[in-house]
Amino acid sequence: MDAKRHIVHIDLDSFFVSVERKFNPSLIGKAVIIGGSADRGVVASCSYEARAFGVHSAMPTRQALKLCPHAIVIHGTHGRYSEASREVTQIIHNMVPLYQKSSVDEFYIDLSGMERFHDPFKLACELRQKVIRETGLPISFGMASGKTVAKMATNQAKPNGQLWIQHGKEKEFLAPLNIGKIPGLGESTCQKLYQYGIEKIGDLQRVNLKFLEAVFGKAGTYIYNRANGIDDSEIIPHSDRKSISTETTFHSDVNDKRTLENVLVSMTEELAGKLRRENKVSSCLAIKIRYANFETHTQQQKIALTAAEHILIPGIKNLLTKAWNQHRPIRLIGVKLSNLCTGSYQINLFEDNEERIKLYQAMDNINFRFGDKTVCRAAGMEIGARTFNPFMKG
Repeated sequence: MDAKRHIVHIDLDSFFVSVERKFNPSLIGKAVIIGGSADRGVVASCSYEARAFGVHSAMPTRQALKLCPHAIVIHGTHGRYSEASREVTQIIHNMVPLYQKSSVDEFYIDLSGMERFHDPFKLACELRQKVIRETGLPISFGMASGKTVAKMATNQAKPNGQLWIQHGKEKEFLAPLNIGKIPGLGESTCQKLYQYGIEKIGDLQRVNLKFLEAVFGKAGTYIYNRANGIDDSEIIPHSDRKSISTETTFHSDVNDKRTLENVLVSMTEELAGKLRRENKVSSCLAIKIRYANFETHTQQQKIALTAAEHILIPGIKNLLTKAWNQHRPIRLIGVKLSNLCTGSYQINLFEDNEERIKLYQAMDNINFRFGDKTVCRAAGMEIGARTFNPFMKG
């Protein structure tokens, strides 16, 4: 690209832990694990003090406590994290023209062209200081000509630091780093490269593109470009869809609770699967019912950030009980999940145990390969079998 790009990657350091430390300063400097219970839970996040012992996210809590027995385990408070994420997003929103929220604690900002009015690095420094001042959360950033190098610069700047890789210096910055530092390079790819004696990114920079394409196919080009600091991918503006919904209109009005619950389970499963595929989580669920005379009622409820049916389904059934006058037959029913935020499945690690996480991943894999509804709950199945008869999609 001809024009110089100024891409900033911002990351809140060990975000969940930092938020908990704000509310309980006695946790500062200690090994902290946030996540599920010690017997079958998993680590959602951990402090740098715990990482020093080899603890990392998605590791079973049991295993983490063997590595770091003195760690303090906290179950986690969702509302605090979504609120802190919202505060940081608002500060960024007010200060920069174009940004992308890539997860609950991570942002890309495009300051290209701003050098006519501001020094981009100075602006990024001011933004970082403003976040620290107004939220009390530690935050790091990297600035470079593309998203990948900016993200890798942030990783080098952590904890609570900043790093600017100037134009033309990308290869020099990358060369001494281990190939495992390249975002998106999986364990098996790294192992294959190690077998060829390629350990540092500098080794990769000296390798011929044709060789990488021969060994890795299309992925070879990706590896070559990233190793050489080439990344023209754009910042996608932060205009996330805020809700996801579905509804069903019945051929004839329905007054049977079990039938209604089956429809709701089926719809909730469909929406939850969609959220997980889009790497999103929801913190508000709502139900909509319309009676025969077209009178419409909605009822909603705040929930912990999730994309997991075992949390959403009981919530939806509970809303049905609250919203529905059981003497009146229903013409239309709908489910809506809102207050969506990008947040990897990680956030669900709070409620889920190892088996449940594996189950969701397996279900999503099968449904992704063979089409939605290949695997679903028995209640959802019942509705699938009967849809052709009494129901029609609204």
